[in-house]
Amino acid sequence: MRVGIAGYGLAGRVFHAPLLRGCGFEIASILTANPERIDQATNDFPDATIFSELDAFLDSGLDLVVIASSNVAHMPQAKAALERKIPTVVDKPMGRTVAEVQEMIDCAASNNTLLTTFFNRRWDSDSLTIKKVLATGEIGTPFRFDGRFERFRPDRNPASWRENLSPAEGGGLLLDLQSHLISTALDYFGPAEVVNASVRSIRGGADDDVTVVLKHESGVDSYLAASAISGAPGPRVRLLGDKGALVINELDPQEDALRRGEIPVGGQWSHAMVTPAHLHRGEVITPLESISGNYAAFYTLVAHAIETGGPAPVPLSDALRVAQLIERAREISVR
Repeated sequence: MRVGIAGYGLAGRVFHAPLLRGCGFEIASILTANPERIDQATNDFPDATIFSELDAFLDSGLDLVVIASSNVAHMPQAKAALERKIPTVVDKPMGRTVAEVQEMIDCAASNNTLLTTFFNRRWDSDSLTIKKVLATGEIGTPFRFDGRFERFRPDRNPASWRENLSPAEGGGLLLDLQSHLISTALDYFGPAEVVNASVRSIRGGADDDVTVVLKHESGVDSYLAASAISGAPGPRVRLLGDKGALVINELDPQEDALRRGEIPVGGQWSHAMVTPAHLHRGEVITPLESISGNYAAFYTLVAHAIETGGPAPVPLSDALRVAQLIERAREISVR
């Protein structure tokens, strides 16, 4: 399938392009007006056509469009692709607001065209391992989940739009990393409501220290933390049950592999992508065999959905619910 990538920054170049290539897609067109990224795209994909104008890009004979541009461009670019009836993947967050996400969903429905969003963290090693533990009942009945993306970057990057733009312009961790945390929590434990939230800017730019508390109908409470200025990052995952706990300290290794230029050829990594996991029962700590992560599974499912008319890898109802919870968290944030 011929695919076009709109945007060739971190998302487009590091994540989407190698995953698409590994899954057998042809990178046919790339949309960017940035001179440095034009050079990178030309070097990475010499057979691809580089466009600086959206209409020409979309009219280049594409079977799939991936919107990997800045958040402010997601909705207009996705709508333009959907109106041409081109199946479309939008990087997270799908939209800056509930209204934007709903408008894209409505456009996909009216054009009877596939639309989905890139919640790739559902295919992290830790995510798949959590699902395994929930299925086996090894920690009993779960009641509390701590999910974190915490880093220590005390100096704001002036060149990063994510760290400097307002929420209306698409900046901040609530839209960025919290979209992953909320998406995965819903995937594990089902429907939820926001019961508390703190959305703060510590460094003076976009929100960079964000905590969201969800109460799931299943009885689990999720405490979700995303911070750029945590001098002592906590475990990536801590899942408590009435018979024990699952603890995972490290990040999934796939992002680092993609940054090194590794590609999941044939939709599979050549080596296991696992994060060490342990079961805790008080002072008794035992290793647990982790499930290998695989972001390429997302695009394998996208290809199958296009070819067969089957379901998208991430339902649009999930994308809308994540947007609703993000919007609610901002409304009730304790400052």
